[in-house]
Amino acid sequence: MFRTGAIAPVPDPITVTVKLFAIYQEAYGVAEVQWQFPAGSTVGAVRDRALAEHPKLEPWRDRTRLGLNLQFVADDTLLHDGDEVVLIPPVSGG
Repeated sequence: MFRTGAIAPVPDPITVTVKLFAIYQEAYGVAEVQWQFPAGSTVGAVRDRALAEHPKLEPWRDRTRLGLNLQFVADDTLLHDGDEVVLIPPVSGG
């Protein structure tokens, strides 16, 4: 039987710290930002948000390494409240 008017509780959003390097840092003008995402979001959502906010970063999509709490991870890795995400494009130097 269905109950009308019953609304499933919406989980609280999660907050993550995003560390920006190289071209990402240049685009944002800061070394880190704090963003909120819906519960169940992935590390890839962090990269996708950065690219949506700064479309000039799109060429770096497939070359950016994603880090989560000091470990490289796949873009489908789930985020948790308080996580630290790192966006690391390829860099050169010497």
